[in-house]
Amino acid sequence: MRIFLLCLLLAVNSAFAQEADQSEQTTPEFPDSAFLKLKEVYSKSIEEKDHVTTGVSLQKMGNICYYLGNYPQALEYHLKADKIFREQNRKDLLAANLNDMGILYYYNRQSSIARKQYNEALLIYKQSGDGEGLAMTYGKIGHLYEKSAKYDSAFAYQRKALSQYSSLAKKQGMAKIFENIGSIYEDLSNFDSAYYYYSHAYELYEQDRENVASIEVLNNLGDIFRKTGRYNEALLRTRQALLLAEKTNDLYEKGAAYRDLGKTYALMQQKDSAYLYAELSRKATIDIYSLENNRQTAFLSVLFDINKKDAEIIGLEHTRDIHIIVTIATIIVIILLLVLGRVILSRQRLMHASQQKLMQTALENKELQEDKLKQELEIKGKELASNTLHMIQKNQLLEELKGKLELMARDDRRDQKKQIQQVLQQINVSFNHDEYWNEFRDVFEQIHQDFFANLRKKKEDLSYNDVRLAALIKLNMNSKDMATLLAISQDSLRVARYRLRKKLGLDEGESLSAFIHSL
Repeated sequence: MRIFLLCLLLAVNSAFAQEADQSEQTTPEFPDSAFLKLKEVYSKSIEEKDHVTTGVSLQKMGNICYYLGNYPQALEYHLKADKIFREQNRKDLLAANLNDMGILYYYNRQSSIARKQYNEALLIYKQSGDGEGLAMTYGKIGHLYEKSAKYDSAFAYQRKALSQYSSLAKKQGMAKIFENIGSIYEDLSNFDSAYYYYSHAYELYEQDRENVASIEVLNNLGDIFRKTGRYNEALLRTRQALLLAEKTNDLYEKGAAYRDLGKTYALMQQKDSAYLYAELSRKATIDIYSLENNRQTAFLSVLFDINKKDAEIIGLEHTRDIHIIVTIATIIVIILLLVLGRVILSRQRLMHASQQKLMQTALENKELQEDKLKQELEIKGKELASNTLHMIQKNQLLEELKGKLELMARDDRRDQKKQIQQVLQQINVSFNHDEYWNEFRDVFEQIHQDFFANLRKKKEDLSYNDVRLAALIKLNMNSKDMATLLAISQDSLRVARYRLRKKLGLDEGESLSAFIHSL
């Protein structure tokens, strides 16, 4: 994906070189800057009535939205580009845009519509004799079949793609298809064949010095060795991937390498090393989340500013229209004094039309604000999920430590038993006094603002644990995770739920979950 965005931005800078000299250099690390650049090109192309450039700008703005996970907005831009390319009869650009739309429909779980886009792209590439376009589309169709577990069809289309790339001597394309075929064999647990194709992909990437692509293949080879019990070779491949990831500063692949190393060490029963790399993987995941959150925030801020500016322009245009209408109406009134009644009627109609336009503008502005609030709520929801996951993982770890210490505490040695009991007491305190519960409550209250207040109205003397249990029920969490977070057994959880029902005065047969969700 990061290679894709880099190519996208390079294409923008080369296609519109005259504008590039007047703006800052855009990079994959700054998609918001790339989007602003494309927006400028888009606006200028509309002024100059350069329809093809308008379509290309829309397509690439859609690609940036896809890269950032904003699929609805991405699809909107691609559909606009699709309309322009058809009107201008630019089939080459239309085919590439259809492939982009196919990916979006796939991620929206609309595989049949995705296949329809690919089929139309295939037809265009066949008619134009574009072998590379055919190969790319065959590969995408093969990937679609793989994800639908239709492996025979997946193999067929990937081999068609490989044949096309081979005839064109496109090493990078061949390498990608080798990697795709290896992935299918890995899904089928045919690890020897998977190793064969992954190795071929790695050799071709090495020849072209494609370090970023090589990292993923090395991780895949490490997976193959790990799944076949060849742990030392798995460690070797994964460490190679880790070194390349550190060299290219690829945080995503570093995290994947850490995770794979942790799995391999765990299988080798080297618990310390397994824990070390699992912890490094967790930290990398947090860093990735923070990085993506910052990028999303910056992009949404840019998108909001652009929409706000567009709304202001529309408002000014409406104001200008109103002034023009009023001026014309005044002239008409002066010229047609003798027909005053008719002029007044005409003016009333014009004013009514102006008010409707203003109301429509206000409605659109309100919808934009609601969309922004929804996006902010989604971000808060992700933060809440992240905090909840952290607490579950921490409590699970403490549960395991507590169990081991309880076994050790049964030893007759008094000094050791006393020290272990002190550690157990500290673990029990940690279960109930964790700073993450405060963070959890802060984020929870931002999403469900009136929940705790409404709960207190129903029953003022609820305990701290009652409130925590009610919040977890509000999140639709399962019993196992609730018990882990509250540091109690599932039997104790049932008792806690019963007591909460009793405190809230619920009748027999009345659902506690339904009651809490109604608050």
